[in-house]
Amino acid sequence: MDKRSGGVGGQAESLMIAVEQMVRYVRQSAVTGGLSAAASSAIGRLGREGPYRLSELARAEGVSQPNMTQLVTRLERAGLVRRVADREDGRAVLVEATDSGLEVFRQRRAERAHALDLLIDELTEPEQHAVRTALPALARAIQDRQARD
Repeated sequence: MDKRSGGVGGQAESLMIAVEQMVRYVRQSAVTGGLSAAASSAIGRLGREGPYRLSELARAEGVSQPNMTQLVTRLERAGLVRRVADREDGRAVLVEATDSGLEVFRQRRAERAHALDLLIDELTEPEQHAVRTALPALARAIQDRQARD
């Protein structure tokens, strides 16, 4: 079956559109700190995963090292991240979130969670159950796939 006939490809495309809309809505709901999408993503990664070397952070975020250097410099000036010596390699520098950066990360996560809760509350009981079952299952599938790679 092709997309036009509502086959599997069409279902996947419709689901992808829904996921994109949901992610965009939830991301836009986080306003604490007035961060750009790139800054929010970097702070989020540092908050979830801990310190990164600048080059690794750039690679993980899918940006060039010069762009990440500029972003980290701005975040550093705002007091949200700091550069620290790597204990394992004295020549290397790690970027880590400061206490203020972690607080912004927590507040933004709470804002996004609240926005998602509001969306889910608008659904019927069966739809709420389906979403609360499907989203963690998809997250688990992602984690399993990443662990295999």
